[in-house]
Amino acid sequence: MNIKSLLLGSAAALVAVSGARAADAVVVAEPEPAEYVRICDVYGAGYFYIPGTETCLRIGGYVRYDMGIGDVGSFDGAENLDVEDGDSQDTYYKQARFTLKTWTGQETELGTLKTYTETRFNFGNRNKYASRTVIPDPDGDGPLEEEILIDANPAENKGVSLNFAWIQLGGLRVGKDESAFDTFIGYAGNVIQDTLVPYGGFDTNVVQYYFDAGNGFSAVVSLEQGYGEFTIDSYVPHVVGGVKWTQGWGAITGVLAYDANYEEVAGKVRLDVTPMENLSLFIMAGYGTDDNYTDDGFVITAAGGRGFYKLWSGNWAVWGGGTYTFNEKTSFNTQISYDEGENLGIAANIAYDIVPGLTITAEVDYLHAGEFDQDDFSNWTNADDEDSLGGMLRFQRSF
Repeated sequence: MNIKSLLLGSAAALVAVSGARAADAVVVAEPEPAEYVRICDVYGAGYFYIPGTETCLRIGGYVRYDMGIGDVGSFDGAENLDVEDGDSQDTYYKQARFTLKTWTGQETELGTLKTYTETRFNFGNRNKYASRTVIPDPDGDGPLEEEILIDANPAENKGVSLNFAWIQLGGLRVGKDESAFDTFIGYAGNVIQDTLVPYGGFDTNVVQYYFDAGNGFSAVVSLEQGYGEFTIDSYVPHVVGGVKWTQGWGAITGVLAYDANYEEVAGKVRLDVTPMENLSLFIMAGYGTDDNYTDDGFVITAAGGRGFYKLWSGNWAVWGGGTYTFNEKTSFNTQISYDEGENLGIAANIAYDIVPGLTITAEVDYLHAGEFDQDDFSNWTNADDEDSLGGMLRFQRSF
C-alpha cells in the first residue's frame, strides 16, 4: 500500500462517517405551549384568570398621604414635645398608608364564589397629646431629685390592620367585614372626617345573607361579633337587619340592630336622591335606646351611653350632605351632622383628579362639642375645645 492509496482510503472513511452523522440528525424537543394570562371581564375591569384555573383575580389598592392641622383636621389634634424646653405644642398629624386589596370571583353550581381582602400599612405620628411630667423626690430630704416622664408623639410604623377578609357564595358572606349597620345603608358622605358625629361601629366578624330580588328590592341579615369593648360576651350575636329600595331617582334604606350585650336597639333610615346628573344628596337619621348603657348595675358600662351601633350622644342623630360634580375632574363634597347631645359636625372638601388615578383632596372640618367635658366620652373626637376647627390635605394614588 502506497501513500496515495492510504490517502484515498482515509478520505473515503471520512466521507462515510460524515454521511452517517448527517443521517442521524439531532432532534430538538418542541417547546410546550405557554399559557398566557387571560383577561376576565365577567366581574368588571382589572380581573384576569389565575393560570390553570377558572378563578378570576383582581389586585388593587392605593397609596395615600395625609397632612392634618388644627383640632379636628387630624381627628383629635396632634401634639409633640418642644425639644428645647420640653413643653407640649401642636404639630402636624401626618400619615402615609399603603393599602393592598384583592378580589376573586368564580362561577359555581351554587352561585358566584367571591372573596375580598383589604390590608392597611400605616406610618406617621398619632392623634394624641404629648406631656412632660416632673415628679419631685418623695422623701423631701437631701438634695431635690426629680424624675421626668416624657410622653412624646414620634412618627413610627403604626401596625398592620386587616380591614376586610370575607368569603361569599351566592348571598352568604362570612369573615371579617364592617357592620351591615353601616355598609348596607351606606357611609355618611364623601368627606374624610365623616364621623364627627359617629353613625355606628365598623370592625366585626360576620355571618351575613344578602337577598337581591333584581327589581330594585334588596335585604340583608347579619350576625356580628363586634370589636373591642363591644365584642359579644356569650354565644348570642349582635344582629342587624336591613331592607333597601333602589330606583332611578335614588334609594330608600332602613337598618335595625340589636346589641346582644346590653339588649339595646338602634336603627337608621336613609334617603338618597339624584335630582340632576351631577348632583347627589342624602339624609340619614338614627335613633337608639340607651337605658342599659347608663345603668350602673352592669359590671362593664358603655362609655357615655354609647354602644356598638348607637355611638352618637343621646337617643337620636341626623346626617346629611351631598356631592356636586363640576366636571370630570373636580367635585365638591359636604356633610353636616348633629345629635341629641348637641354635638355638631360640619365637613366640606374639594376633590380634584390631577391625572387618572391620582386625586388631591382639601378638606375643612368644624366641631362643636355640645356636652363638652374633657373626661366625658360624649366628646367623641377628644377635641380639647368646645369649638374646634381644622383641616386635612390628602394625596391618593389608587390602582
